[in-house]
Amino acid sequence: MDGIPVTILSGALGAGKTTTLNHLLENAGGRKIAVLVNDMGEVNVDAQLVENREDGVAELSNGCICCDLRDDLEVEVSRLAREREFEALVVESSGISEPAPVARLFTTGAASAPYDLDTLATVVNAETFRETLDSEETASVEDVRRTRTGQADRRTDRRPLSDLLVGQVECANVILLNKCDLVDEQTLGETETLLESLNPKAHIVRTTEGAVDPGEILDTGQFDLETTSETAAWQRAADHADHDHSPQSEYGIDSFVIRAERPVDGDAFEEFVGSLPESVVRSKGQVWIAGNDEARHQFSQAGPSARLAPGEQWVAAMSETRQEMQRRMHPDLAWGEHGDRRTELVVIGREMDETRIRESFERCLVDAGGEYENRFPVDAAYDF
Repeated sequence: MDGIPVTILSGALGAGKTTTLNHLLENAGGRKIAVLVNDMGEVNVDAQLVENREDGVAELSNGCICCDLRDDLEVEVSRLAREREFEALVVESSGISEPAPVARLFTTGAASAPYDLDTLATVVNAETFRETLDSEETASVEDVRRTRTGQADRRTDRRPLSDLLVGQVECANVILLNKCDLVDEQTLGETETLLESLNPKAHIVRTTEGAVDPGEILDTGQFDLETTSETAAWQRAADHADHDHSPQSEYGIDSFVIRAERPVDGDAFEEFVGSLPESVVRSKGQVWIAGNDEARHQFSQAGPSARLAPGEQWVAAMSETRQEMQRRMHPDLAWGEHGDRRTELVVIGREMDETRIRESFERCLVDAGGEYENRFPVDAAYDF
């Protein structure tokens, strides 16, 4: 890579990001690192590491630089690249934020030139991970995107914590399973197997008190833009379930894929979502809703929370010219009687009754080509 490698460190509140960050600063191994955090007061970087502080930048005793994000992130990373010399950048995101908006800054943003996004690392609390997935608690989340004119478009949304936590896991290149000393081997094994089902490609590292070898999350070269989107994460899990589907693991965790080349009735699909048993920890994918042959919906469920959001246009709904172009660009695109219109859901859980869940879904299916009314919004998310 030609630019400065960037690691984005994510994780739920209490997972151990601060402890991990402090350990990283104390054991940098001679690397000169810049660290951007949301709020120095909140993150509480070890005072013994801080020598002095000017304009929001703390000089650390091991030669690292720590900067709080009082200003726009894009401004701060550009300023650091201009005014400081360092070998790696670590961006610590808040516990209720998604890594994707920060990642976009380093892949398509105006400040991306001096940097190369290198690793998305997520810290998971081994003691509370499964409990959080079962929680109905929500949080206010801000997503910042750039408009065509370059202005910041800030949108605030209320999201379930379980959904945020799963999203942080599914986009990670490296998962730090922290606080391993607080749980028994049975819990560790089950949590690790569940993480592998949620993100089969991630490298999982067990840690205690955030003690991780810096080489596990710095300059790893593991980030791949093509495999980081929500769609890619879902497809990765689907491929894993297809290729590795087998009897339940020793911890009772399994996954399977539901596919149908027919649309689903909206009311029946809502009943199906409401009937998902507690054994289903996660389900996600694309849905063909009867009455909307123009665009897919993206379905996401984590624990007790579920959401259906507008997705991309079906290739089959495009003009013939665009269809041909898209099919040339994506030769592996599944194509059937109704083009690429189909429902495809990955289901992950513990000791699930797969037959019963499949039968429940099949009751949602209706024939293509009929006159149906789409009962879900096409321009906003729908929470079940």
